[in-house]
Amino acid sequence: MDVLYFAWVRERIGVPKEKVETTAATVSDLVAELSAREDRYAAAFADLSALRVALDQELADFDAPLAGVREVAFFPPMTGG
Repeated sequence: MDVLYFAWVRERIGVPKEKVETTAATVSDLVAELSAREDRYAAAFADLSALRVALDQELADFDAPLAGVREVAFFPPMTGG
């Protein structure tokens, strides 16, 4: 699946997008897999309350299942203005 990173998440991880092979059942499982890769991922996912996730361009929760999902995007909460 494609994993996309936006704003400061992209800055911490160092790439805007990557293909990930995973056996994760939920978004939380995927975050745990990514966080275990390297310190830069662990830093990006250290505070999940500061992150939002979208599955195939639809907002989702971190306990959402990944079955059939082609794209996961991580980004900070959007602000008005």
